[in-house]
Amino acid sequence: MDSTTYDQTVFVAGHRGMVGSAIVRRLSALGYSNILTATRDELDLLDPAAVLSFFREMKVEQVFLAAAKVGGIHANNTYPAEFIYENLMIEANVIHASHMTDVQKLLFLGSSCIYPKSAQQPMREDTLMTGVLESTNEPYAIAKIAGIKLCESYNRQYNRDYRSVMPTNLYGENDNFHPENSHVIPALLRRFHEAVLRSDEEVVIWGSGNAMREFLHVDDMAAASVHVMELPLETYQSNTQMMLSHINIGTGVDCSIRELAETIARVTGFDGRLLFDATKPDGTPRKLMDVSRLRALGWEYKIELEPGLMETFLWYRENIHEARG
Repeated sequence: MDSTTYDQTVFVAGHRGMVGSAIVRRLSALGYSNILTATRDELDLLDPAAVLSFFREMKVEQVFLAAAKVGGIHANNTYPAEFIYENLMIEANVIHASHMTDVQKLLFLGSSCIYPKSAQQPMREDTLMTGVLESTNEPYAIAKIAGIKLCESYNRQYNRDYRSVMPTNLYGENDNFHPENSHVIPALLRRFHEAVLRSDEEVVIWGSGNAMREFLHVDDMAAASVHVMELPLETYQSNTQMMLSHINIGTGVDCSIRELAETIARVTGFDGRLLFDATKPDGTPRKLMDVSRLRALGWEYKIELEPGLMETFLWYRENIHEARG
């Protein structure tokens, strides 16, 4: 890595979210000295003119595009129009503004939900667009696929170096612990913790408990993202294809939702019964990433699930639960 890179103006879009904040922490730890962020009040990423003006004024040189509207099954089912519209607009505005202001390097962060519902497991990058998507999050997935194709199209037409990574299910510091609109790990951490405080004898979990999921700590995701961004262009291109350029980020290991719930019960100290409500949707039966491409590029995960969950739970108790009173 050229040392001058660490002095470049690096814009992290979505720095207040779980993903963006982890990327900021990682860049800071590595010695990047000019990390640029903007709150929603300071920059509306849905406004193309505002985004273009910001890029011109701030002389952005690199971009990590982590801004997105995200949520779990319930949120995706309830707000499909917002999920497709806002995500399409954010990525289109940021990627186009990057090109218009001659930003050569950009990393777009997508999601494992881009793959078909019935994709062979573990899911390889080349299964993209080979089948029907999971209906509960199809609008979000379509938007993320469009982001990959935006990057590839600007690379193809304008010789840009816009890369894409597809993280598996993430958890960790700054996650969304909303009781209805959060993903499975923060939702369960909150539910189990509150059950302990109330001395409940049972906790009800959506679905059969049989669905299989892969989980990656957000700090590992950030390390992998910066690793991919810092790869020499020749290395990145030799391990990808022009129109199949994204790289999976994950552990390559999964567990059932039942096993996850049992682990979270241990972490939170809940010793009551676990009840599974099979009338609620499971979502995709299994979502496991093939991470052989990432391993070939020299990166593997470090944070195991239970220690990562304990760290996340402690962060929740100190920053969310106690703050809420």
